[in-house]
Amino acid sequence: MRSMTAYGYAVERSDGYVLEVELKSVNNRYLEFNTNINSNLAMYENHILSRIKEVAKRGKVDVTVRLRVLEGNGSVHVDEGLLGQYLKAFEEVGSKHGLLLSLDAQSLLSLPDVLTVSSSIDGGLYGEALDRCLDQALASFDEAKSREGEATKADLMRLGRSLEEANNRIGALVGSYEGYFRDRLVERYKELDLDGRFDETKLMQEVGALLVKYSINEEQQRLKTHLAEYFRCLESSEPVGKKLDFLCQEMNRETNTTASKSQSVEITMLTVGMKDNIEDIREQIRNIE
Repeated sequence: MRSMTAYGYAVERSDGYVLEVELKSVNNRYLEFNTNINSNLAMYENHILSRIKEVAKRGKVDVTVRLRVLEGNGSVHVDEGLLGQYLKAFEEVGSKHGLLLSLDAQSLLSLPDVLTVSSSIDGGLYGEALDRCLDQALASFDEAKSREGEATKADLMRLGRSLEEANNRIGALVGSYEGYFRDRLVERYKELDLDGRFDETKLMQEVGALLVKYSINEEQQRLKTHLAEYFRCLESSEPVGKKLDFLCQEMNRETNTTASKSQSVEITMLTVGMKDNIEDIREQIRNIE
């Protein structure tokens, strides 16, 4: 079992560059990417995403790749024509309003579009370094997914066992249903004061009808089947988040039906706890693949 929440980071430094790869993921219904990759390495984006898909099946993954080249290999260009237009405009404003305008070189060069810097970085030179950095980031990312997934699995196991125990206790109580309904009907007969007349056959027919109406055997058996599949999913190495969500819906349905049919306060209270467990399970599985 693997979590959708994970973090991975790696950095490679040399005399000429610093390269960083950062991966962050949160839960999401499908696998989605949000990329922030250095423009000089944009050619590798599909390769990067393909590698991430090897370790992530669901979740929203933020992918950041930074590259800082330490050796100067760019060029600086001054737009003389644009600078001349700025100077002419300043002179006209000063002349028109009687102002003495004083501009230093730094102020002039900071004007929009006067100074441009172009880079001649060849992204192809950093392919091997990117792969090494990506390998390290993916390893820590993958480890975090597994570590968080195992912690979640332990909690899901605990909740599942609690659910199973409550269902077994309900099964033990179901056996007393016939006696419960019989006693209720006998009390009702006495309340009606039928001059001592008591039809045992009629009584058992009424008990049978009530047992059919309020029987929860089918719900119990279906819930046992769902729980068996639930525990099987927890041991699977495949993504099971969507299947577990479906099983939660079905287990909740059977528990609600049991609660609505129940004529026992004890069984009703057990189903309340079971529904709380199922809701806790649903909260947990929102974060697994």
